[in-house]
Amino acid sequence: MQDSEDPTGPRPQVGVDPHPHPWPSDAAGQLPAHLDPELLEHGDRRNVVDRYRYWRHEAIVADLDTSRHEMHVAVENWGHDFNIGSVIRTANAFNVAAFHIVGRRRWNRRGAMVTDRYQHEHHHADVAALVSWAATDGTPIIALENTAAAVPLETTDLPRRCVLLFGQEGPGLTAEALEAADQVLSITQFGSTRSVNAGAAAAVAMHAWVRRHVYGQVP
Repeated sequence: MQDSEDPTGPRPQVGVDPHPHPWPSDAAGQLPAHLDPELLEHGDRRNVVDRYRYWRHEAIVADLDTSRHEMHVAVENWGHDFNIGSVIRTANAFNVAAFHIVGRRRWNRRGAMVTDRYQHEHHHADVAALVSWAATDGTPIIALENTAAAVPLETTDLPRRCVLLFGQEGPGLTAEALEAADQVLSITQFGSTRSVNAGAAAAVAMHAWVRRHVYGQVP
C-alpha cells in the first residue's frame, strides 16, 4: 500500500464528480436557475466552498452580493507584485465589498487563484483617484504600514465602512499614499524581520475588521 503522505503519490482531486441522475429540480420540475448543467454533467473542480458546487458563476456572485461586508481593500500596483493576488484571494475569503487596484491596471492574478472573478474590482490610475472615489461617501482610507508614526492595529477600533490600503512587497506604500490616508496603522511584530509579507499583513488586518464588526470584539 502506498503511503498516503508520500509527496510523490497521486494528489487528491479538488471538487466533485458529475452529479448523479436525477438532477435537482424545482416545484415545476425544471432545473433550478442557479445550477449550471455543464457542471452537473461534467463535475465541478472550481475553488469554491461546498455550498456553491454546481452553481453558475453569476449566481454565486449574486448570492455573495447579499452579504458583502462594508470593508474595501485597495492595493498599490506599481511593480506587478505577485503578492497582490494573495491579498485579493484573502479579500474573497472575507467577502469584502470590493477590491481596488491603484496604479497599473494590469496586475499579477496568478496568486488570486481565480477568486477575483467572484468579487467587484475597481481601478484607480493613482492615489488621488482613490481618494476622490472614497470622498464621494466619506469612506476613510486606512493605510497599513510599519512607520514610526503608525498606530498599532491591535489597539485600534476600525470603522465599519473603510478602505484598507496595502503596498506592494518590498517598498510598501508610497509617500503619496501615506499622506493621503486618514489613518496609518501598523501590525505589531516581535521578531527580527523588518516587515510582514504583504499577503499576511492583509489577512491580519481583514481579520481584525471581522473580529470587530462581525463578532463585536472591541480592542
